[in-house]
Amino acid sequence: MKNISLFLMAIFLLASACSETKTETTYEAPEWAKEVVWYQIFPERFRNGDTVNDPVKEYYDVPDSWEISSWTADWYARADWEEEVGGDFYRTVFERRYGGDLQGVIDKLDYLKELGIGVIYFNPIFDAKSLHKYDAAYFHHVDRFFGKYPPGDVMIMEGENPVDPSTWKWTSADLKFLELIEEAHNRDIRIVIDGVWNHTGPEFWAFQDIVDNQENSEFKDWYEITSFDDPSTPENEFDYNGWWGFKGLPVLSEENDGLIDPIRDHIFDVTSRWMDPNGDGDPSDGIDGWRLDVASEVGKRFWKEWHAHVKDINPEAITVAEIWTEDATEYIIAEMFNSVMNYRVTYPVVDYFFDNEITAGEFVQQLRAVYESYPEEANFVFQNLIDSHDTPRVASQVFNPTTQYDHEVKPRDGYDVRKPTEEERRIQKLAAVFQYTYVGAPMIYYGTESGMWGADDPDDRKPMLWDDLVYDDEVSHPYGDKRPADSNVFDQGLFDFYARLAKIRNESESLQKGKLEIIMGMTDKNVVSYSRVSEFDKTFVVLNNSDETQEMEFTEAQAFEFGDDLVNMIDGTVYEVSGGILKLSIPAKTGLILK
Repeated sequence: MKNISLFLMAIFLLASACSETKTETTYEAPEWAKEVVWYQIFPERFRNGDTVNDPVKEYYDVPDSWEISSWTADWYARADWEEEVGGDFYRTVFERRYGGDLQGVIDKLDYLKELGIGVIYFNPIFDAKSLHKYDAAYFHHVDRFFGKYPPGDVMIMEGENPVDPSTWKWTSADLKFLELIEEAHNRDIRIVIDGVWNHTGPEFWAFQDIVDNQENSEFKDWYEITSFDDPSTPENEFDYNGWWGFKGLPVLSEENDGLIDPIRDHIFDVTSRWMDPNGDGDPSDGIDGWRLDVASEVGKRFWKEWHAHVKDINPEAITVAEIWTEDATEYIIAEMFNSVMNYRVTYPVVDYFFDNEITAGEFVQQLRAVYESYPEEANFVFQNLIDSHDTPRVASQVFNPTTQYDHEVKPRDGYDVRKPTEEERRIQKLAAVFQYTYVGAPMIYYGTESGMWGADDPDDRKPMLWDDLVYDDEVSHPYGDKRPADSNVFDQGLFDFYARLAKIRNESESLQKGKLEIIMGMTDKNVVSYSRVSEFDKTFVVLNNSDETQEMEFTEAQAFEFGDDLVNMIDGTVYEVSGGILKLSIPAKTGLILK
């Protein structure tokens, strides 16, 4: 009687019930977006494939002793030039450059293929002064230090009329990116890049023209200028609005719920350049989509027009919005984007698996609420992520519980900077099983699979951990606090686990496109289970988030019509089905993928 009542309290039937209550929409997305595993790359920190193009100190406001940072050094240890500048660790870390470039990505495409990756999402690659590249100097050129010959690239950029696409040429960095696209496509890996249409950097060509010419600049309306300089006074009164008050990111101007026409036209030209580089009407030589930064901070009229422009160039391209809130629903329903970074699912994942703030039943209930808020088909192409360049790394989230996701997650807040234990890795793997089997396309942040850990930005942007490099132990703390000496080595076992999950998903129609038929949260046992069912394939997932082995029995009504014994696709264990009953013994903090 107890088991029956728990079942009735916990079960949620999502297939026919949800589809019947959903509002009919015309939502469409590329079919391939349901089938892929995503991989996010922060270019400056992924791989230094060409040391000839390394950044030089003349481009930055740094002391003469500045030099490229050691890829394999203890992250919190400060170089001589950093000690010379003074202050604490965070005074100089943003001026570090490690030399990551596009050749480094090309060199590691086979590594990504082995990991089961189907699409790479790049943080900004456009020419910019910062390490993160969200402060573009040009949208139509790749960063000078990502190519082959930075000085020559600068000469090309300065010889153009940036507002006139007929004068645009291809730099060595641009051509290296086109080579990367070709090499990736040859391996059936798609390329998606960051579009940052809300702001630029102060070095952006139009903004620099305003700095030089003030009110006489033909681009004076491109930015939210609050005052121009009065040449009759000794002071410089020039001022403008920066993104969230930060002057390093001047905000672009809008009117009538969209960017002003000259900016819109420029961005449309930039979009065409990267989607169809040779302009022959065949987009196969271009990128496969865009991830759009701070999408809710740009007017909806612009997004509708821009999205239509993207689809006109390549109907199979994907657009993915960065929206962290419930507002994401209206952007999807209004067909401004195909997909979102699915932070709305990330929240309950972290609360359930890492912070232990919600029960199994509450976890399922929250998943259901998100699922039902969108057109059903949209759920299948969302980026299901746990960490990114904007959050602590998943390995550190496991043992740093917080009251709110991505809040108070820096060492100054007491965030622990140590390496995770083997038991904590077990929890990370459990969450990964969910990520790779739930509705939506999993996305992992570079280095998650190799064992990287770290607090929030900038500590989540360490140089990639590779198996062919020897790294110093991490023994330093940014504030001099005590910490363990942690060996920093490539975790082959973790890599193999993520590669195994990707292989399972890449070979499973039900995990890519199957309906979420039944999902249960059994609070008394701290176990969650769900079925993914497609026309020719079925998968049953069981996640034991408790601290002890759970003995479980499932009927066909709680999973699907078994018909035979089931095998755990992760380790090959066979589980008996007898009389329509599936019997399972599930170790603590373990997930099963049963077929």
